Amino acid sequence: MPNCCYGLGLLMLLAGCTQVGPDFEKPQAPWLDGWSTPMLEQAGRSATTPDLRQWWAVFADPMLDALIAEADANNTNLRVAGLRIAEARAQLAIVQTGRYPQLQQLSAQSLYLKQNQSGTATARDSVFWQSSVGFDIGWEIDFWGRFSRAIESADALYFASQANYADAMLLLRAQVADTYFALRTAEARLDIAQENAKRQARSLEITERLFRHGEHDELDWQQARTQYLATLATIPEFENQLNALRNVLCSLLGRPPGPLPQLQAGHGQLPLPERAILQDVPANLLQRRPDIRAAEQAVAAQSALVGVAEADLYPQLSLLGSIGWTFLSASHLPNTFDLAAGPSLIWNPFDYGRRKNAVRVEDARLQQLIELYHQGVREAAREADDAASGLVRSLQSATIRDQASQAAQRSLTLASSQYREGFADFQRVLDAQQLLLQQQDGYLVSRGNAVSSLVTLYKALGGGWDTRRAPIDPATRQHMQQRTDWGELLDVPASSAHAQGETE
Repeated sequence: MPNCCYGLGLLMLLAGCTQVGPDFEKPQAPWLDGWSTPMLEQAGRSATTPDLRQWWAVFADPMLDALIAEADANNTNLRVAGLRIAEARAQLAIVQTGRYPQLQQLSAQSLYLKQNQSGTATARDSVFWQSSVGFDIGWEIDFWGRFSRAIESADALYFASQANYADAMLLLRAQVADTYFALRTAEARLDIAQENAKRQARSLEITERLFRHGEHDELDWQQARTQYLATLATIPEFENQLNALRNVLCSLLGRPPGPLPQLQAGHGQLPLPERAILQDVPANLLQRRPDIRAAEQAVAAQSALVGVAEADLYPQLSLLGSIGWTFLSASHLPNTFDLAAGPSLIWNPFDYGRRKNAVRVEDARLQQLIELYHQGVREAAREADDAASGLVRSLQSATIRDQASQAAQRSLTLASSQYREGFADFQRVLDAQQLLLQQQDGYLVSRGNAVSSLVTLYKALGGGWDTRRAPIDPATRQHMQQRTDWGELLDVPASSAHAQGETE
Protein backbone atom coordinates (compact mmCIF):
# COMPACT_ATOMS: atom_id res chain seq x y z
CA MET A 1 0.00 0.00 0.00
CA PRO A 2 2.73 2.56 0.82
CA ASN A 3 4.39 1.81 -2.52
CA CYS A 4 1.12 2.47 -4.33
CA CYS A 5 0.69 5.75 -2.49
CA TYR A 6 4.25 6.72 -3.31
CA GLY A 7 3.73 5.92 -7.00
CA LEU A 8 0.43 7.83 -7.07
CA GLY A 9 2.07 10.82 -5.42
CA LEU A 10 4.89 10.74 -7.95
CA LEU A 11 2.43 10.68 -10.86
CA MET A 12 0.56 13.64 -9.37
CA LEU A 13 3.85 15.49 -8.98
CA LEU A 14 4.81 14.86 -12.59
CA ALA A 15 1.35 15.86 -13.78
CA GLY A 16 1.65 19.12 -11.89
CA CYS A 17 4.80 20.19 -13.71
CA THR A 18 4.52 23.60 -15.31
CA GLN A 19 6.39 25.66 -17.87
CA VAL A 20 7.86 28.96 -16.79
CA GLY A 21 8.69 31.69 -19.26
CA PRO A 22 6.59 33.27 -22.01
CA ASP A 23 4.54 31.22 -24.45
CA PHE A 24 5.32 32.03 -28.07
CA GLU A 25 3.15 34.65 -29.71
CA LYS A 26 3.49 35.23 -33.42
CA PRO A 27 4.66 38.78 -34.12
CA GLN A 28 1.81 40.74 -35.61
CA ALA A 29 1.97 43.21 -38.49
CA PRO A 30 -1.63 44.42 -38.78
CA TRP A 31 -0.92 46.64 -41.77
CA LEU A 32 0.18 43.59 -43.77
CA ASP A 33 -3.28 41.97 -43.88
CA GLY A 34 -4.69 44.62 -46.19
CA TRP A 35 -1.46 45.71 -47.84
CA SER A 36 -0.81 45.53 -51.55
CA THR A 37 1.69 47.38 -53.65
CA PRO A 38 -0.10 50.19 -55.53
CA MET A 39 1.28 48.88 -58.81
CA LEU A 40 -0.46 45.56 -58.23
CA GLU A 41 -3.69 47.35 -57.43
CA GLN A 42 -3.44 49.34 -60.64
CA ALA A 43 -2.97 46.18 -62.66
CA GLY A 44 -6.00 44.49 -61.12
CA ARG A 45 -6.48 40.80 -60.38
CA SER A 46 -7.36 37.77 -62.43
CA ALA A 47 -9.55 34.91 -61.30
CA THR A 48 -6.83 32.29 -61.73
CA THR A 49 -3.48 32.00 -60.02
CA PRO A 50 -0.55 30.12 -61.58
CA ASP A 51 1.63 27.62 -59.78
CA LEU A 52 4.00 30.11 -58.18
CA ARG A 53 6.45 27.35 -57.30
CA GLN A 54 7.35 27.45 -61.01
CA TRP A 55 6.77 31.11 -61.82
CA TRP A 56 9.53 31.05 -64.46
CA ALA A 57 7.15 29.02 -66.66
CA VAL A 58 5.50 32.32 -67.65
CA PHE A 59 8.53 32.97 -69.87
CA ALA A 60 7.97 29.71 -71.80
CA ASP A 61 11.72 29.22 -72.17
CA PRO A 62 12.83 25.54 -72.11
CA MET A 63 16.46 26.61 -71.67
CA LEU A 64 15.60 28.47 -68.47
CA ASP A 65 13.67 25.43 -67.22
CA ALA A 66 16.71 23.22 -67.82
CA LEU A 67 19.09 25.64 -66.10
CA ILE A 68 16.92 25.90 -62.98
CA ALA A 69 16.59 22.10 -62.83
CA GLU A 70 20.38 21.75 -63.03
CA ALA A 71 20.91 24.39 -60.37
CA ASP A 72 18.44 22.63 -58.06
CA ALA A 73 20.44 19.43 -58.38
CA ASN A 74 23.99 20.79 -58.13
CA ASN A 75 24.11 24.17 -56.39
CA THR A 76 26.36 24.03 -53.33
CA ASN A 77 24.52 26.60 -51.24
CA LEU A 78 21.24 24.76 -51.71
CA ARG A 79 22.88 21.44 -50.82
CA VAL A 80 24.34 22.94 -47.64
CA ALA A 81 20.94 24.38 -46.68
CA GLY A 82 19.44 20.91 -47.10
CA LEU A 83 22.13 19.34 -44.92
CA ARG A 84 21.46 21.93 -42.23
CA ILE A 85 17.95 20.52 -41.96
CA ALA A 86 19.46 17.14 -41.10
CA GLU A 87 21.78 18.83 -38.60
CA ALA A 88 18.87 20.68 -36.95
CA ARG A 89 16.87 17.45 -36.81
CA ALA A 90 19.76 15.66 -35.11
CA GLN A 91 20.08 18.55 -32.63
CA LEU A 92 16.36 18.26 -31.91
CA ALA A 93 16.79 14.53 -31.26
CA ILE A 94 19.58 15.31 -28.79
CA VAL A 95 17.45 17.80 -26.88
CA GLN A 96 14.49 15.39 -26.83
CA THR A 97 16.53 13.00 -24.67
CA GLY A 98 15.83 15.41 -21.80
CA ARG A 99 12.46 13.71 -21.46
CA TYR A 100 14.21 10.59 -20.20
CA PRO A 101 16.56 9.95 -17.27
CA GLN A 102 19.63 12.08 -17.73
CA LEU A 103 21.92 9.63 -15.92
CA GLN A 104 21.90 6.03 -17.10
CA GLN A 105 25.15 4.37 -16.16
CA LEU A 106 25.95 0.65 -16.17
CA SER A 107 29.20 -0.40 -14.49
CA ALA A 108 30.96 -3.69 -13.99
CA GLN A 109 34.29 -4.55 -12.41
CA SER A 110 36.23 -7.57 -11.27
CA LEU A 111 39.08 -7.84 -8.77
CA TYR A 112 41.54 -10.76 -8.55
CA LEU A 113 43.73 -11.07 -5.46
CA LYS A 114 46.36 -13.80 -4.84
CA GLN A 115 48.25 -14.03 -1.55
CA ASN A 116 51.55 -15.99 -1.40
CA GLN A 117 52.90 -15.68 2.14
CA SER A 118 56.03 -17.90 2.03
CA GLY A 119 57.29 -17.54 -1.50
CA THR A 120 56.40 -21.16 -2.22
CA ALA A 121 53.04 -22.83 -2.58
CA THR A 122 51.58 -23.65 0.85
CA ALA A 123 48.15 -24.27 2.34
CA ARG A 124 48.04 -20.73 3.67
CA ASP A 125 48.11 -19.24 0.18
CA SER A 126 44.76 -17.88 -1.01
CA VAL A 127 43.10 -16.77 -4.21
CA PHE A 128 40.26 -14.22 -3.96
CA TRP A 129 37.82 -13.04 -6.63
CA GLN A 130 35.41 -10.12 -6.27
CA SER A 131 33.03 -9.13 -9.08
CA SER A 132 30.36 -6.44 -9.02
CA VAL A 133 27.70 -5.12 -11.39
CA GLY A 134 25.83 -1.90 -10.84
CA PHE A 135 23.34 0.40 -12.50
CA ASP A 136 22.82 4.05 -11.58
CA ILE A 137 19.98 6.21 -12.75
CA GLY A 138 19.17 9.88 -12.23
CA TRP A 139 16.14 11.69 -13.55
CA GLU A 140 15.63 15.40 -13.11
CA ILE A 141 11.89 16.03 -13.17
CA ASP A 142 10.95 18.71 -15.66
CA PHE A 143 9.04 20.53 -12.96
CA TRP A 144 9.58 24.03 -14.36
CA GLY A 145 9.66 23.11 -18.04
CA ARG A 146 13.41 23.42 -18.54
CA PHE A 147 13.61 20.44 -20.90
CA SER A 148 10.25 20.99 -22.61
CA ARG A 149 11.21 24.60 -23.35
CA ALA A 150 14.56 23.43 -24.73
CA ILE A 151 12.72 20.97 -26.97
CA GLU A 152 10.37 23.76 -28.04
CA SER A 153 13.36 25.92 -28.99
CA ALA A 154 15.11 23.16 -30.92
CA ASP A 155 11.85 22.32 -32.68
CA ALA A 156 11.49 25.93 -33.82
CA LEU A 157 15.08 25.96 -35.06
CA TYR A 158 14.35 22.79 -37.02
CA PHE A 159 11.40 24.47 -38.73
CA ALA A 160 13.59 27.54 -39.29
CA SER A 161 16.14 25.36 -41.10
CA GLN A 162 13.37 24.16 -43.41
CA ALA A 163 12.34 27.75 -44.09
CA ASN A 164 15.97 28.69 -44.73
CA TYR A 165 16.20 25.86 -47.24
CA ALA A 166 13.11 27.16 -49.02
CA ASP A 167 14.60 30.65 -48.97
CA ALA A 168 17.85 29.35 -50.46
CA MET A 169 15.85 27.65 -53.22
CA LEU A 170 13.86 30.82 -53.88
CA LEU A 171 17.02 32.93 -54.07
CA LEU A 172 18.83 30.41 -56.27
CA ARG A 173 16.06 30.16 -58.85
CA ALA A 174 15.70 33.93 -58.97
CA GLN A 175 19.46 34.34 -59.40
CA VAL A 176 19.55 31.78 -62.21
CA ALA A 177 16.68 33.49 -64.04
CA ASP A 178 18.07 36.98 -63.49
CA THR A 179 21.57 35.99 -64.63
CA TYR A 180 20.22 34.10 -67.63
CA PHE A 181 18.15 37.05 -68.83
CA ALA A 182 20.99 39.47 -68.14
CA LEU A 183 23.15 37.27 -70.38
CA ARG A 184 20.48 37.28 -73.10
CA THR A 185 20.26 41.07 -72.81
CA ALA A 186 24.04 41.39 -73.16
CA GLU A 187 23.95 39.11 -76.23
CA ALA A 188 21.26 41.26 -77.84
CA ARG A 189 23.16 44.46 -77.04
CA LEU A 190 26.31 42.93 -78.53
CA ASP A 191 24.42 42.07 -81.70
CA ILE A 192 23.10 45.64 -81.96
CA ALA A 193 26.60 47.04 -81.43
CA GLN A 194 28.05 44.75 -84.12
CA GLU A 195 25.23 45.61 -86.53
CA ASN A 196 25.73 49.34 -86.05
CA ALA A 197 29.50 48.93 -86.30
CA LYS A 198 29.04 47.34 -89.73
CA ARG A 199 26.74 50.17 -90.80
CA GLN A 200 29.19 52.77 -89.58
CA ALA A 201 32.08 50.91 -91.23
CA ARG A 202 30.36 51.35 -94.60
CA SER A 203 29.95 55.07 -93.97
CA LEU A 204 33.61 55.26 -93.01
CA GLU A 205 34.62 53.61 -96.29
CA ILE A 206 32.51 56.10 -98.27
CA THR A 207 33.90 59.19 -96.51
CA GLU A 208 37.46 57.92 -96.79
CA ARG A 209 37.07 57.25 -100.48
CA LEU A 210 35.56 60.71 -101.06
CA PHE A 211 38.36 62.31 -99.08
CA ARG A 212 41.04 60.41 -101.04
CA HIS A 213 39.49 61.60 -104.30
CA GLY A 214 39.34 65.18 -103.05
CA GLU A 215 35.57 65.41 -103.17
CA HIS A 216 35.19 66.11 -99.40
CA ASP A 217 37.43 67.44 -96.71
CA GLU A 218 39.01 65.35 -94.01
CA LEU A 219 36.48 66.33 -91.32
CA ASP A 220 33.74 63.97 -92.53
CA TRP A 221 36.19 61.09 -92.67
CA GLN A 222 37.59 61.68 -89.17
CA GLN A 223 34.11 62.12 -87.67
CA ALA A 224 32.96 58.86 -89.24
CA ARG A 225 36.13 57.17 -88.05
CA THR A 226 35.63 58.46 -84.50
CA GLN A 227 32.06 57.22 -84.30
CA TYR A 228 32.96 53.82 -85.78
CA LEU A 229 35.85 53.27 -83.36
CA ALA A 230 33.70 54.36 -80.40
CA THR A 231 31.07 51.78 -81.34
CA LEU A 232 33.74 49.17 -81.99
CA ALA A 233 35.16 49.75 -78.51
CA THR A 234 31.90 48.67 -76.89
CA ILE A 235 32.09 45.20 -78.45
CA PRO A 236 34.91 43.85 -76.21
CA GLU A 237 33.13 45.36 -73.22
CA PHE A 238 29.96 43.41 -74.03
CA GLU A 239 32.02 40.26 -74.67
CA ASN A 240 33.67 40.63 -71.28
CA GLN A 241 30.26 41.12 -69.68
CA LEU A 242 29.02 37.96 -71.39
CA ASN A 243 31.99 35.99 -70.09
CA ALA A 244 31.40 37.23 -66.53
CA LEU A 245 27.69 36.35 -66.70
CA ARG A 246 28.48 32.87 -68.05
CA ASN A 247 30.85 32.31 -65.15
CA VAL A 248 28.20 33.44 -62.65
CA LEU A 249 25.73 31.06 -64.26
CA CYS A 250 28.28 28.22 -64.10
CA SER A 251 28.79 28.90 -60.41
CA LEU A 252 25.05 28.77 -59.76
CA LEU A 253 24.83 25.50 -61.70
CA GLY A 254 27.66 23.95 -59.69
CA ARG A 255 30.00 23.90 -62.71
CA PRO A 256 33.56 25.18 -63.06
CA PRO A 257 33.93 28.36 -65.17
CA GLY A 258 33.72 27.64 -68.88
CA PRO A 259 31.56 27.83 -71.97
CA LEU A 260 27.89 26.87 -72.01
CA PRO A 261 27.32 25.53 -75.54
CA GLN A 262 23.63 24.90 -74.93
CA LEU A 263 23.08 28.66 -74.70
CA GLN A 264 23.76 29.02 -78.43
CA ALA A 265 20.13 28.15 -79.02
CA GLY A 266 18.01 31.24 -78.50
CA HIS A 267 21.00 33.60 -78.72
CA GLY A 268 19.95 37.14 -77.87
CA GLN A 269 16.27 36.30 -77.46
CA LEU A 270 14.72 38.25 -74.62
CA PRO A 271 11.07 37.95 -73.54
CA LEU A 272 8.94 41.04 -73.08
CA PRO A 273 6.74 40.49 -70.00
CA GLU A 274 3.27 41.89 -70.37
CA ARG A 275 1.60 43.99 -67.73
CA ALA A 276 -1.09 41.28 -67.45
CA ILE A 277 1.40 39.00 -65.70
CA LEU A 278 1.08 41.24 -62.68
CA GLN A 279 -2.55 40.21 -62.37
CA ASP A 280 -1.46 36.65 -61.57
CA VAL A 281 0.69 37.52 -58.53
CA PRO A 282 -1.25 37.58 -55.24
CA ALA A 283 0.38 40.00 -52.86
CA ASN A 284 -0.62 37.91 -49.82
CA LEU A 285 2.29 35.57 -50.63
CA LEU A 286 4.43 38.21 -48.96
CA GLN A 287 3.27 36.84 -45.61
CA ARG A 288 4.57 33.38 -46.51
CA ARG A 289 8.02 34.33 -47.72
CA PRO A 290 10.51 31.72 -46.46
CA ASP A 291 12.80 34.32 -44.89
CA ILE A 292 9.84 35.82 -43.00
CA ARG A 293 8.84 32.38 -41.75
CA ALA A 294 12.45 31.69 -40.74
CA ALA A 295 12.48 34.96 -38.78
CA GLU A 296 9.23 33.95 -37.10
CA GLN A 297 10.68 30.58 -36.07
CA ALA A 298 13.79 32.34 -34.73
CA VAL A 299 11.48 34.37 -32.47
CA ALA A 300 9.77 31.14 -31.34
CA ALA A 301 13.11 29.49 -30.56
CA GLN A 302 14.35 32.45 -28.54
CA SER A 303 11.03 32.75 -26.68
CA ALA A 304 11.51 29.18 -25.45
CA LEU A 305 15.08 29.95 -24.37
CA VAL A 306 13.72 32.63 -22.04
CA GLY A 307 11.80 29.85 -20.30
CA VAL A 308 14.92 27.68 -20.13
CA ALA A 309 16.83 30.49 -18.42
CA GLU A 310 13.93 31.22 -16.06
CA ALA A 311 13.75 27.58 -14.99
CA ASP A 312 17.28 27.96 -13.59
CA LEU A 313 15.86 30.31 -10.95
CA TYR A 314 14.06 27.45 -9.24
CA PRO A 315 15.19 24.27 -7.45
CA GLN A 316 16.07 21.19 -9.45
CA LEU A 317 14.16 18.14 -8.26
CA SER A 318 15.61 14.78 -9.27
CA LEU A 319 14.94 11.12 -8.57
CA LEU A 320 18.08 9.04 -7.98
CA GLY A 321 18.43 5.27 -7.92
CA SER A 322 21.20 2.71 -7.73
CA ILE A 323 21.27 -1.08 -7.95
CA GLY A 324 24.39 -3.17 -7.31
CA TRP A 325 25.37 -6.82 -7.07
CA THR A 326 28.67 -8.03 -5.57
CA PHE A 327 29.88 -11.62 -6.00
CA LEU A 328 32.74 -12.99 -3.83
CA SER A 329 34.69 -16.20 -4.30
CA ALA A 330 35.38 -16.58 -0.57
CA SER A 331 32.94 -19.05 0.94
CA HIS A 332 32.91 -17.32 4.30
CA LEU A 333 31.86 -13.98 2.75
CA PRO A 334 28.31 -13.60 1.41
CA ASN A 335 27.30 -12.07 -1.88
CA THR A 336 25.58 -8.72 -1.54
CA PHE A 337 22.74 -6.88 -3.23
CA ASP A 338 22.35 -3.12 -2.78
CA LEU A 339 19.36 -0.98 -3.69
CA ALA A 340 19.17 2.75 -3.06
CA ALA A 341 16.58 5.28 -4.25
CA GLY A 342 15.36 8.69 -3.25
CA PRO A 343 14.73 12.29 -4.29
CA SER A 344 17.35 14.99 -4.65
CA LEU A 345 16.85 18.74 -4.37
CA ILE A 346 19.46 21.17 -5.66
CA TRP A 347 19.12 24.91 -5.35
CA ASN A 348 21.66 27.69 -5.13
CA PRO A 349 19.80 30.78 -3.88
CA PHE A 350 23.03 32.77 -3.56
CA ASP A 351 23.46 32.67 -7.37
CA TYR A 352 20.03 34.21 -7.94
CA GLY A 353 21.34 37.53 -9.26
CA ARG A 354 23.43 35.95 -12.02
CA ARG A 355 20.59 33.69 -13.12
CA LYS A 356 18.06 36.53 -13.06
CA ASN A 357 20.29 38.57 -15.32
CA ALA A 358 20.66 35.55 -17.62
CA VAL A 359 16.86 35.64 -18.03
CA ARG A 360 17.07 39.33 -18.88
CA VAL A 361 19.75 38.63 -21.47
CA GLU A 362 17.56 36.05 -23.19
CA ASP A 363 14.54 38.36 -23.07
CA ALA A 364 16.55 41.20 -24.63
CA ARG A 365 17.60 38.85 -27.42
CA LEU A 366 13.95 37.90 -27.91
CA GLN A 367 12.93 41.53 -28.33
CA GLN A 368 15.77 42.06 -30.81
CA LEU A 369 14.49 39.19 -32.96
CA ILE A 370 10.94 40.58 -32.79
CA GLU A 371 12.20 43.94 -34.02
CA LEU A 372 14.18 42.24 -36.79
CA TYR A 373 11.08 40.31 -37.79
CA HIS A 374 9.09 43.53 -38.21
CA GLN A 375 11.98 45.09 -40.11
CA GLY A 376 12.13 42.04 -42.37
CA VAL A 377 8.43 42.32 -43.18
CA ARG A 378 8.79 46.01 -44.02
CA GLU A 379 11.82 45.29 -46.21
CA ALA A 380 9.90 42.54 -47.99
CA ALA A 381 7.07 44.97 -48.72
CA ARG A 382 9.56 47.54 -49.99
CA GLU A 383 11.20 44.98 -52.29
CA ALA A 384 7.83 43.99 -53.72
CA ASP A 385 6.77 47.59 -54.27
CA ASP A 386 10.10 48.53 -55.85
CA ALA A 387 9.97 45.52 -58.17
CA ALA A 388 6.38 46.18 -59.21
CA SER A 389 7.18 49.82 -59.88
CA GLY A 390 10.33 48.85 -61.79
CA LEU A 391 8.37 46.44 -63.96
CA VAL A 392 5.63 48.90 -64.87
CA ARG A 393 8.08 51.77 -65.53
CA SER A 394 10.46 49.59 -67.52
CA LEU A 395 7.61 48.39 -69.72
CA GLN A 396 6.56 51.99 -70.29
CA SER A 397 10.14 52.95 -71.13
CA ALA A 398 10.55 49.98 -73.49
CA THR A 399 7.39 50.95 -75.39
CA ILE A 400 8.60 54.52 -75.85
CA ARG A 401 12.12 53.47 -76.80
CA ASP A 402 10.76 51.02 -79.33
CA GLN A 403 8.92 53.87 -81.01
CA ALA A 404 12.05 56.02 -80.77
CA SER A 405 14.10 53.26 -82.41
CA GLN A 406 11.70 53.09 -85.32
CA ALA A 407 11.85 56.86 -85.68
CA ALA A 408 15.66 56.81 -85.51
CA GLN A 409 15.77 54.10 -88.19
CA ARG A 410 13.59 56.21 -90.45
CA SER A 411 15.67 59.31 -89.68
CA LEU A 412 18.86 57.50 -90.69
CA THR A 413 17.29 56.35 -93.94
CA LEU A 414 16.24 59.92 -94.80
CA ALA A 415 19.57 61.45 -93.76
CA SER A 416 21.54 58.92 -95.80
CA SER A 417 19.33 59.53 -98.85
CA GLN A 418 19.64 63.31 -98.57
CA TYR A 419 23.41 63.04 -98.12
CA ARG A 420 23.79 60.95 -101.24
CA GLU A 421 21.70 63.45 -103.19
CA GLY A 422 23.67 66.39 -101.83
CA PHE A 423 20.85 67.98 -99.84
CA ALA A 424 22.42 67.40 -96.40
CA ASP A 425 25.90 67.26 -94.93
CA PHE A 426 27.44 64.14 -93.44
CA GLN A 427 26.96 65.39 -89.86
CA ARG A 428 23.23 64.62 -90.08
CA VAL A 429 24.05 61.05 -91.06
CA LEU A 430 26.42 60.71 -88.12
CA ASP A 431 23.83 62.12 -85.74
CA ALA A 432 21.17 59.73 -87.06
CA GLN A 433 23.51 56.73 -86.69
CA GLN A 434 24.37 57.68 -83.13
CA LEU A 435 20.73 58.20 -82.18
CA LEU A 436 19.76 54.85 -83.72
CA LEU A 437 22.40 53.00 -81.70
CA GLN A 438 21.38 54.80 -78.50
CA GLN A 439 17.68 54.08 -78.92
CA GLN A 440 18.14 50.45 -79.93
CA ASP A 441 20.48 49.83 -77.02
CA GLY A 442 18.19 51.71 -74.63
CA TYR A 443 15.24 49.63 -75.77
CA LEU A 444 17.10 46.42 -74.94
CA VAL A 445 18.16 47.80 -71.57
CA SER A 446 14.54 48.68 -70.75
CA ARG A 447 13.36 45.20 -71.76
CA GLY A 448 16.10 43.63 -69.66
CA ASN A 449 15.12 45.82 -66.69
CA ALA A 450 11.47 44.78 -67.10
CA VAL A 451 12.36 41.08 -67.05
CA SER A 452 14.68 41.57 -64.08
CA SER A 453 11.97 43.47 -62.19
CA LEU A 454 9.46 40.68 -62.84
CA VAL A 455 11.89 38.09 -61.49
CA THR A 456 12.52 40.28 -58.46
CA LEU A 457 8.79 40.71 -57.94
CA TYR A 458 8.16 36.97 -57.86
CA LYS A 459 11.10 36.57 -55.46
CA ALA A 460 9.90 39.43 -53.25
CA LEU A 461 6.44 37.87 -53.01
CA GLY A 462 7.86 34.52 -51.99
CA GLY A 463 7.40 32.49 -55.17
CA GLY A 464 9.83 29.87 -56.41
CA TRP A 465 10.24 27.27 -53.67
CA ASP A 466 8.93 23.75 -53.75
CA THR A 467 8.09 21.76 -50.60
CA ARG A 468 7.85 18.54 -52.59
CA ARG A 469 11.59 18.45 -53.25
CA ALA A 470 13.74 16.36 -50.90
CA PRO A 471 16.40 18.60 -49.31
CA ILE A 472 19.08 15.89 -49.60
CA ASP A 473 19.57 14.11 -52.90
CA PRO A 474 19.54 10.28 -52.92
CA ALA A 475 23.26 9.91 -53.73
CA THR A 476 24.31 12.14 -50.82
CA ARG A 477 21.85 10.42 -48.49
CA GLN A 478 23.24 7.00 -49.41
CA HIS A 479 26.83 8.17 -48.90
CA MET A 480 26.00 9.63 -45.48
CA GLN A 481 24.14 6.47 -44.44
CA GLN A 482 27.14 4.34 -45.39
CA ARG A 483 29.45 6.56 -43.36
CA THR A 484 27.23 7.09 -40.30
CA ASP A 485 24.10 5.47 -38.89
CA TRP A 486 21.52 8.23 -39.43
CA GLY A 487 18.49 6.08 -38.81
CA GLU A 488 15.42 7.87 -40.14
CA LEU A 489 16.77 11.40 -39.65
CA LEU A 490 17.60 11.85 -43.34
CA ASP A 491 14.05 10.99 -44.42
CA VAL A 492 11.57 13.78 -45.07
CA PRO A 493 9.10 13.80 -42.16
CA ALA A 494 5.40 14.01 -42.92
CA SER A 495 5.15 17.28 -40.98
CA SER A 496 7.64 19.08 -43.23
CA ALA A 497 4.99 20.08 -45.71
CA HIS A 498 3.05 21.82 -42.96
CA ALA A 499 6.19 23.39 -41.58
CA GLN A 500 7.17 24.87 -44.92
CA GLY A 501 3.71 26.20 -45.64
CA GLU A 502 2.24 24.53 -48.69
CA THR A 503 0.81 26.90 -51.25
CA GLU A 504 -1.82 24.57 -52.68
